[in-house]
Amino acid sequence: MTTTTHPVQPLLGVRRRRTVLAVCCLSMFLVGLDTTIVNVGLPAIGHGLRTGTRGLEWTVDAYTLALAGCLISSGALADRFGRRRVFRTGLAVFGAASLVCAVAPSLGVLVAARAAQGIGASMLSPVALAIVVNAMPDPRERARAIGVWASVFGLSMAAGPVTGGALIEAFGWRSVFWINAPVIAAALVLTALFVPESRAGRARRLDLPGQVLLTVVIGVSVGVLIEGPRIGWTSPAALALYASAVVAAVAFVRVESRRPEPLMDVRLFLRPVFSGAVLGAVAVFVALNVTLLLTTLYLQHARGWTPLAAGAATLPMAAGATFCAPWSGRLVGRLGPRPPLALAGGFTTAGGLCLVGLDRHTSVWLLLSAYLLIGIGFGFANAPITNTAVSGLPADRAGVAGAITSTARQFGSALGIAVAGGLVAAAGPAELARASRPGWLLVAACGVLLLLVARVSRTAAKDTARPAAPPAR
Repeated sequence: MTTTTHPVQPLLGVRRRRTVLAVCCLSMFLVGLDTTIVNVGLPAIGHGLRTGTRGLEWTVDAYTLALAGCLISSGALADRFGRRRVFRTGLAVFGAASLVCAVAPSLGVLVAARAAQGIGASMLSPVALAIVVNAMPDPRERARAIGVWASVFGLSMAAGPVTGGALIEAFGWRSVFWINAPVIAAALVLTALFVPESRAGRARRLDLPGQVLLTVVIGVSVGVLIEGPRIGWTSPAALALYASAVVAAVAFVRVESRRPEPLMDVRLFLRPVFSGAVLGAVAVFVALNVTLLLTTLYLQHARGWTPLAAGAATLPMAAGATFCAPWSGRLVGRLGPRPPLALAGGFTTAGGLCLVGLDRHTSVWLLLSAYLLIGIGFGFANAPITNTAVSGLPADRAGVAGAITSTARQFGSALGIAVAGGLVAAAGPAELARASRPGWLLVAACGVLLLLVARVSRTAAKDTARPAAPPAR
């Protein structure tokens, strides 16, 4: 490979590229670990801060909303000012916010600190992906690396619930935030030692109007789902929120279509492959987060399991995701995105259907089998979705490409939490299983949607097979 192919490639041999991948995967592990640890700790947080299901929804969604709202701007900032610089800043912000979460005296402080964590996390996941893409311009090597990168989320799922359950039983819920400190410290040191600086060949202007409008669309859309049961779905306040979301969405499309350097190029969504990848990302994370929240509340409230036991029950889901994600990356490199997407849809649908008749006495083996199927579906889904989206944009805008799909993931996460929480918010322990049944139908529907996305992903294989375009110098 010649030195003119890629600006970073002359500096990176095979071993160095693998080290960069490992460091970037550590950031994905951090983001995923925090999500899964907090999910299993929700009942303990609710007891400790005397809040109900709605407050717990905000504890999770404050993080995902801030993350979703800032991802694209963070990707653009990384492309402009340097990906390593923004990555390290994100680690510092995430670490400081984690410390505030650990000592939060009230729900309001915890929610605010979780939002700050989300802002820090927005500088980690898509920026790390851009660093990986920049270091590995060969399409097949990049597809395999993305598979490994995606599988780390499965590893964090395995570590998060069990580690969180053990920490909560031994030290209380605040320890789930203290645990971030050593991971952040290690990531900061390794980034300084091994990750090269990179940026886009041409700096892009920040799009503040687009950023504000996107934040309003995401925040209001999810907020009305969380608060709808309390304020009433047809109340004047709810109607005003619906109107605000619609107006902000229309304004966002108009503003972005007229700007020379938009936050999000809405014309990309006219391409079926790209829009399918984004829609698939939303569906995958709706299914995942509905599963995590309903499982946590059902096992701990309806069946009286300890946090550690509830966390251990998710191990089949984590194992399925961890095993299948790198396999999915190899399938994308060889056959394109359609086969792994079809597998993802089939397994997710089957897992959701297993639990549509859930009650307080459902067999543990059926529960574990359903979680395994959903985990396998999740593992197969991420690599084709991510690779399709990255291949759909020029290489020097890899930060923005990763940010768009990551925004879709986090929006799906927030939607999943909001919908699942709304289903069970008013249900007591005896009614919780029955109240959650529509949530499992939603998980199955997300699987069906992935099957439809697979049908429009045929041309993505051609994009993956093309040599990467050399970035502008």
